Formats: sequence, structure tokens, C-alpha cells
Amino acid sequence: MKIYSFRYFFIATIALLFVSCKSSKELSFFNKTPLGKTKKTTKWDPKTPYNIEEFRAAWVATVANINWPSKPGLSIYEQQKEALALLDYLKDHNFNAVIFQVRPQADALYQSSIEPWSYYLTGEQGKAPEPFYDPLKFWIYAAHERGLELHAWLNPYRAHHTQGGNIKSTSVVKTNPELVVGLENGMYWMNPSLQETQDRSLAVVMDIVNRYEVDGIHFDDYFYPYDSYNNGKDFPDNKSWSAYISNGGKLSKSNWRRQSVNTFIKNVYTEIKKSKPHVKFGLSPFGIWRPGYPESVVGYDQYEKLYADAKLWINNGWVDYFTPQLYWTTNKIGQSFPELLGWWQTENSKQMHLWPGIKVDLGGTKENLDEVFNQIMITRGMLPKSKGTVHWSIGPLIKYDTLSKGLLAKPYKNKTLVPPSPWLDNTPPLQPIVKTTKKGNTVQISWEHNNTTDVFRWVLYFKRNGKKWQHTILNRRNRNYNIPLTLKNNTNTLNKIGLTAVDRTGNQSEFFELIIN
Repeated sequence: MKIYSFRYFFIATIALLFVSCKSSKELSFFNKTPLGKTKKTTKWDPKTPYNIEEFRAAWVATVANINWPSKPGLSIYEQQKEALALLDYLKDHNFNAVIFQVRPQADALYQSSIEPWSYYLTGEQGKAPEPFYDPLKFWIYAAHERGLELHAWLNPYRAHHTQGGNIKSTSVVKTNPELVVGLENGMYWMNPSLQETQDRSLAVVMDIVNRYEVDGIHFDDYFYPYDSYNNGKDFPDNKSWSAYISNGGKLSKSNWRRQSVNTFIKNVYTEIKKSKPHVKFGLSPFGIWRPGYPESVVGYDQYEKLYADAKLWINNGWVDYFTPQLYWTTNKIGQSFPELLGWWQTENSKQMHLWPGIKVDLGGTKENLDEVFNQIMITRGMLPKSKGTVHWSIGPLIKYDTLSKGLLAKPYKNKTLVPPSPWLDNTPPLQPIVKTTKKGNTVQISWEHNNTTDVFRWVLYFKRNGKKWQHTILNRRNRNYNIPLTLKNNTNTLNKIGLTAVDRTGNQSEFFELIIN
């Protein structure tokens, strides 16, 4: 038996562990506070044999029961069984994050004192699950047990969807009608220009951040609604617009609307960082900022139609990751995937994470598989410092066996870590204390750590004679791992290993080698 003790010392203040009251099946993670640290944007270098970082996520939509649960009113057992099947799929296919919709229409798929239980969960808005459980807690715990980050996805302004059941007395449409306008397609929308709307949506975000161990907060492309929702007519906010003008407002209506959204986005980012700096804020706007940007691009004008100045948000660094919905193919004239991705990268002046959203629901053919492959490889080539892709959505990934098997066989063959965010935290965890024991043709590896609350995952690197370094990523609960000393016919003997601890924001501890004699 060989015993090795490694330490890495830092001149920094170590944040205190805080523990909140949880049910017996929940985990509480260490929240590293940047007190005593100098905020840096330089990425920590763990000196690992090679880079294993790539964000791989899929959206799980609950609105209209697109992905989960499969229909309203399922039993608790059926809901949880479906949830675990989705999370197992992501784990088994080497994804590392799930973007889970928790607020589809000013409602909640979690216990909330602000908004009612979702119709999509129980079949009746305001009705809690029976027997009671908290779906968001369940999803977080199950995701983390599988080594997946969970990002809570919210729609900040949608008040009622056409497939959202009857409008109940618990709906914001009834409780706060002064905040809501009706659209001609039957939807209801909260008025983004009203301070009360912004305050309510920000309170919902911070309630989730403060009470749940989410890894991120995520908004998609629904700010002001698409004009098609109102049969092409202007958004019905004349009352609040008139009040603004009467009070001396000088902005044009379009700029006034954009200012409301901009202020809200900035406030969300600021408040999240005040409360829990490690929680990432991600935005997924429509993929085109404006026609003509870049020059050959044509299509929908989100700046003038959704009043979303997404370019401003990424320019100003009001996000930790940015996921424009680039749902077009590589050869689509006017909306080419690589052309748009390249343009967004030129706007990424703060060098935040740029992880594009891609559409995978193009059928179960080889052509679809090739297109998805191509987009993943283009993203890797264009964004080598922080690779990543978000898949719309998990449904087609499961539906098309050709796609699932193809991804696992080639681009997603090996597990990866979520790239770290050095502007949030670039202090690595302590190194683990490792011991190895040979037993027959097996090398038994076990380890301890002096601050396990700072560990989200482990990475075991290993090298055999005649082969390059390889790795496996292990669950935070693992403390041992067995690996064959030799492969078939006593070839390719294991000669080196290394173990790193990975913290909540993706930092690895400094790599070290152990020689296996």
C-alpha cells in the first residue's frame, strides 16, 4: 500500500460553510463567498493533462407539458419516474446540465408563497401535489446525484398560456389584473413596463435563488410577446405609456419598452450576485439581434418586435452565459448557424460563456445527425476557450434513437465538466488525499478531502503504457474507484493516475501524478 498526502495552500480567506434545513433526502452545498478574495477574470489553471470542459445541456419544457410531466395530473410516482428517466438519459449520454422550466405562466412547479401551483403539474392551478412533494427540490437532488447542474428556467412575463387550463382565482390574471393585458390569441401577458411586474418577477427569481440549491437561473426569448400572438397588433400598453408621457417621459415608445426590459435584466443579474455569487444567470434570446447583423442576415427583428436588446446584455456582461437560439442549419442562406454564431462572438466583449442553443428536432435521419454533429464541431472550433451547446429540447434527443446513439458514439463519447466561470470564483478546491492498493489485477484507489462541502465532482485521470491520458468523472459521494492494472492479454499496464476535486463553479484542484509501480 502507498499513501500520498497532498495539500495546496492559498493566501485567501476560506468562506464559512452554511447549512440550511433540508429534508432527509436533500443535500446542502457549500456556497463560496468572495469575501477576502480579489475578483479576477483570469482562469485558474489546474495543469491537468488535457482539457475536459464543455457545457452540454438540454431544455426540459413544462409549458403545455412539452417534455415533463407528460400530462397534467399524473400520480406522484409517475411524475417522479418520468423525471428520473429524463435525468438518467442525460447522465448516460454524457450531458452535464439540465435547464428545467419551473415558471411557465406566472405559476410554480415548486412550493411558492408568491405564485400558485402549476396547472401543468396537477391539472388544476393552485392545487398542490398529493401526497405532497416539491418537484424542484426533487429535480435538484436527483440532478446533483447524477453529476448534473440544474438551471431553473423561468418565463418572466407570461401570465397565462392558451394551453394552461382555466383561469382560476389564484392566477395573476385575477389577483392582479392591473398588471396583465390580454392578447388576441388568448394568452395573457404581464406588462413589462410596470414596476410592479418587474418587482414580482424579480421576487420570484430571488425566492428560488435563496431557498433552492439551483446552479443557474435561465430566461428564454419571451420578453414582450411575439406580435403574432396579438394578430400583428401593437402590444396593448397604452395606459402605462400615457402615464409615462404625462409624467414627463422623453423616450420613444420602443426605447421606453426596451429600457424596462434592460433595467429588469440588469437588476436580476445584480441581485443574484448579491445573494449567491456562484449561481449563474443565463439568457437565451432569439438568435437574430436585428436583420443585417451580420450583413447577410434577414429575419425577425427582436430589437424592434420583442423589445429585447440582447446585444446590450452580452456587451455589458449582465449574464454569465449567453445562449442565442440559433435554430437554423449551417447552410441556411440568411440565417446561417456559423455566421450568426460568429457575429454573437464578436459582441461577446466581456468574454462570458457563449453556449448556443441548437434545434435537434429535424427528424431521425442521418442528415439530422450530421447537422447536429456539424453544429457541435463548429461551436468547438469557434469557441475553444469555453465550448458548449444547449439542445432544444430533450424530447427529440430521446425520440430519435439515431441521434442519441450517434452523439454518444462520437462527440459525446466522454464525460465533460461544465467550464468554470472565473469572474464568479477562480479559487480551486484543496487537493484530495489519495491512497492506492494493488490487489491482483486491480488497483484500488481511495481518497479523502479536508473540505468535502467544496466538492461537487471528482475527476480521475489515468494513463496506461502505450496510450494517452484518459479520464472518468465521478459523483461527489464517491470515495473509491477500482481500475484494472492491465487490459486483455496483460497489455497496456496502468502506470499513472491523478485525481482532482471539482467545486461548484467548475474549478479543479491542482493536478498531480501518482506513479503505479
